[in-house]
Amino acid sequence: MAMVRMQPIRVEVRTDWFTGTPREIVLDGRRIHVKRIAAVRREVSAFPVATGPRTVFEVVTRGATLALTFKHRSRRWEIDGYDGVVPLGLAA
Repeated sequence: MAMVRMQPIRVEVRTDWFTGTPREIVLDGRRIHVKRIAAVRREVSAFPVATGPRTVFEVVTRGATLALTFKHRSRRWEIDGYDGVVPLGLAA
């Protein structure tokens, strides 16, 4: 299955203290543990002026792979896409 792009959903993310990588996603009060980071894309050189630089993490959780984006200028985390079983709260 391919990554399905969706309207970004703002989430709270707990990160590793030293590396800044996501460890846990909190979505509607539900905690989703991050098993591993599959890929990281840093968009700090070429980015839209309106949004600013961002870092995209492809994270693997139990039952789904999520595209998790950190926007550096606004310091916000968002889920931009998913692959696999849809976690609770992401179903349309």
